[in-house]
Amino acid sequence: MFCIKNNFNKINFLNYLNPYNIKLELDRYIIGQTETKKIISVAVYNHYKRLYILESKNIYLEKSNILLIGPTGCGKTLMVKTLAKIINVPVIVVDATSFTEAGYVGDDVESIIQKLLHECNYNVELVEKSIIYIDEIDKISKKTDSISGKDVSGEGVQQSLLKLIEGVNINITSLIDKKNPQQSPQVFNIDTNNILFIVGGAFSGIENIISNRIEKDLSILDFKDNKNIIFQTNTEDLINYGIIPEFLGRLPILAKFLELNEYELIHILIKTKNSLLKQFCYLFFIEGVEIKFTLNSIKEIAKIAVKKKIGARGLKSILENTLLNTMFSFPSKINLKVIIIYKEVITKNKKPIFIYN
Repeated sequence: MFCIKNNFNKINFLNYLNPYNIKLELDRYIIGQTETKKIISVAVYNHYKRLYILESKNIYLEKSNILLIGPTGCGKTLMVKTLAKIINVPVIVVDATSFTEAGYVGDDVESIIQKLLHECNYNVELVEKSIIYIDEIDKISKKTDSISGKDVSGEGVQQSLLKLIEGVNINITSLIDKKNPQQSPQVFNIDTNNILFIVGGAFSGIENIISNRIEKDLSILDFKDNKNIIFQTNTEDLINYGIIPEFLGRLPILAKFLELNEYELIHILIKTKNSLLKQFCYLFFIEGVEIKFTLNSIKEIAKIAVKKKIGARGLKSILENTLLNTMFSFPSKINLKVIIIYKEVITKNKKPIFIYN
């Protein structure tokens, strides 16, 4: 469970943000995914414009929840967290695999709102302006081989999420305070109509479904061997994957993420505002040591991530493994000033170059 909290003030969107500026902010943290950023920037802007600017108008604007599709480590979760910072609203990230249909062992989907309410210190107004990101949504696809005949963690969860995502008034009981177990729980009425729901998943294997469909359509046959075939995903493919039509109907905006290439991963390591290399350099700088990475060493880190198909999420683990012995030993070295990480440190596990005073 992840939650970001801030000082949430009402925003005048006409003076502060627009889709172009939202994308500019996203560009500072996220490399690539240009078209996807545009889609999400427009969707998020329209959602909050609907809340902050047009809430007193007679015309009712339906909200447009978002479905994210893309491989592991392509930036889906980071995109949502960054959006919440830009818009300055609470965000909560939950895993769809932890939920079951009401009445069965596991978390009820309404517990999402309960946890969000708790994280917002029971401020209902904040809750109703929040973003909820449900990850691993592909893991609750409809299953046809359920032994019990009741798909309580697949289609059952999708059915349970329908009204919550579309918008409903529900009564939520506060969590029990462990410090004051005798205190009676409070009941809060939450309107989910104004909560922006974003769901995402890797949808591993959907490429085969897309390819089979494309083979039947000669007009788009050229895309069959395209590594970016995920951009051809449509509603039919998602239904064949196991997402029920009613659920897709609540997620009208489809944003697709490309698998990150080596060039983009290098930029993530170096160029982003809070890049991993900056973080590691700071860890060493705190103790008066400068660590330097040669360009070839950085390229090798990116190559490993591409080869293992672990995306940006795997870059930190590669760096941690590479620098483990160095981080273990360098604090005890006297007069150490510079550490140089070169290509063979990554590829052959050689020792870095140590430079002393």
